[in-house]
Amino acid sequence: MKKLFCLVLMAVAAVSVNAQNVQLHYDFGRNIYSNEEDGRQKVTMTLEQFKADKWGSWFYFVDIDFSRKFTESAYAEISREFNIGNKGFAAHVEYNGGLNRSMSFQQAALLGGAWNGHSADFSKTYSVQLMYKRYFKSYDYTNAYHSFQLTGVWGLDFADKKCRFSGFIDFWRGEKANGHGQLVILTEPQLWYNVTDHFSLGTEVEVSNNFVFNTDPTSDKKFFINPTLAVKWNF
Repeated sequence: MKKLFCLVLMAVAAVSVNAQNVQLHYDFGRNIYSNEEDGRQKVTMTLEQFKADKWGSWFYFVDIDFSRKFTESAYAEISREFNIGNKGFAAHVEYNGGLNRSMSFQQAALLGGAWNGHSADFSKTYSVQLMYKRYFKSYDYTNAYHSFQLTGVWGLDFADKKCRFSGFIDFWRGEKANGHGQLVILTEPQLWYNVTDHFSLGTEVEVSNNFVFNTDPTSDKKFFINPTLAVKWNF
């Protein structure tokens, strides 16, 4: 999913050389943390696509967050990988950025390496990426700074491919308002039941630390768990 805050993630859980889907998530975060996440989006639509070619692969996703009255934000990540040999290694280049109603997300560029693999029937997929990350200055209260990101991505089909467990986990160096660094952790496991070859019902659970912007000035909470109910259409 999606964020009203500076999201950095990568998700490549495709089981074919060309896969595209659209997801619609109803987010319960604001119901669970009524003070700390006041104003959090209720609904997020995600469009993502993975496409492999003879040089490597492309991946992108776009998250659009909605409230009752507005389109709150649009956030995108796009990446390109170039295969290195035939052992699953690849060079990885990525861009993250987007807009919301009041400001832009802080842009970032990433460069590094990836190790990708899968089972013979593609029912199990995985990717590990280690990247240098550069944040760019966007507003007076933001700073350009150096960072890193470690990402793991997985996909698992089971129950005769009627169910799918997939997701990612990210670790990266963020920056506090005082300029000090902090470790940010974000993971978003998804569980889907494939009603048909195209239509799926499922859930996503966003688990994060030092990621969600806490809107309650009396609370120092940094760890959040935000579940969703979702539907997905696979093209």
